[in-house]
Amino acid sequence: MFEFSWPWLFLLLPLPLILLLLKPAANDANTRLRIPSFASHNLSNQSIEPSARKLNIIEWLLWLLLVTASANPTWLDEPISLPNEGRDIMLAVDLSGSMTEQDMAYNGQYVDRLTMVKAVLSDFIEQRQGDRLGLILFGDTAFLQTPLTRDVKTVSKMLSEAQIGLVGRATAIGDALGLSVKRFASKKESNRIVVLLTDGQNTAGNLNPEDALLLAREEGIKVYTIGVGSDNSRGFSLFNMGSGGSNLDEGLLKKIAEQTGGLYFRAKDVAGLQQIYAELDKLEPISADEQTFRPKTALFYYPLLLAILLISAMALIKTVRAMKEPN
Repeated sequence: MFEFSWPWLFLLLPLPLILLLLKPAANDANTRLRIPSFASHNLSNQSIEPSARKLNIIEWLLWLLLVTASANPTWLDEPISLPNEGRDIMLAVDLSGSMTEQDMAYNGQYVDRLTMVKAVLSDFIEQRQGDRLGLILFGDTAFLQTPLTRDVKTVSKMLSEAQIGLVGRATAIGDALGLSVKRFASKKESNRIVVLLTDGQNTAGNLNPEDALLLAREEGIKVYTIGVGSDNSRGFSLFNMGSGGSNLDEGLLKKIAEQTGGLYFRAKDVAGLQQIYAELDKLEPISADEQTFRPKTALFYYPLLLAILLISAMALIKTVRAMKEPN
C-alpha cells in the first residue's frame, strides 16, 4: 500500500502563487525605474508584469517534486505476524579474570573458558527463535549489555564482543542476579528465566548473593546456574599467572538453582554446557498478544532525484544558451 507520512505538506503547493499575488506592485515600478533601457526595446508595462507574476511549467513541476519528497512517500508491505509465544531468558555471563584460564577442551585444543562459553552460547542463542533474550555481563559489578529482545543476532554479536576485564577482574554474582531480577520486574506474564554462568565465587559487588536469591524467589524467577571450569587445571591464566585452578562455589550455585526451581550444571567441557539446551526446550512457551509488523520502504528519494536532475538540466540549458549568445 502506498501512503504519505505527512500528506498535509501538500497544502504548500499554492505557496509560490500566493507569494506572487502578494508581491507589492511598487516592486514593478521600482524595477522599471532601475532599468530604463526597457524603453529602448519598446517593452510596455503590460509585457513586463505578466512575466514577473507567473511561474513557468518547469518551475511548477520542480516545486511539486520537492513538496512530494517532503511529504515522505512510503510503500507499506503486507503485515507480517511476529512470534506470539516464547520465553524470556536473561543470560548473565562472568567476565572475571579467571575466565582466561585455558583448561577447556574445544575442537581438539585447549581454549580459555570465555572462548568456549562464547562458542557454545552463540549456537544456543541462534536456536532461541521466538524467545526474547537479554545479556548481562558481570565482574566487579554487573551491567546490562542488551535488554530483552527477539533480535537474537544482536545478542550474539554483543556476547562475541565481550572482553575479559571489561567490568573488572572480580566476580559479583549477587549483582548479576539482582540486576536480572530488576530487568524482569515488568515481565509478569512470561517464563522468566535467568541463565547464570560463572567460574568463581562471589568476591565483589554491592548485593549479597543471598539477598539476590531472596528477590528472585519472591518474583518467581527461575535461575539455571552453570559452573564453568575443568577439574584438570592446566595452570595458565592471563590475569592470574601461575596456578590457575578453580575457586568455583558450587554450593552457592546449587542453592540458587534449587531454591528458584532451576537446575545446576557443571560445564567441564562442551557437552556439559550444552545440556541446558534440552532443559530449556522442555519449558512451555508463554503465549502473548499477537503482534504484526508492516515493513516500510521509503520512496522520497525518487521525486527528490527527479528534482535534482531537473535543476541540473535547467542549469545546463542556461549555460549552453549563454555560450551561444554573441558577446
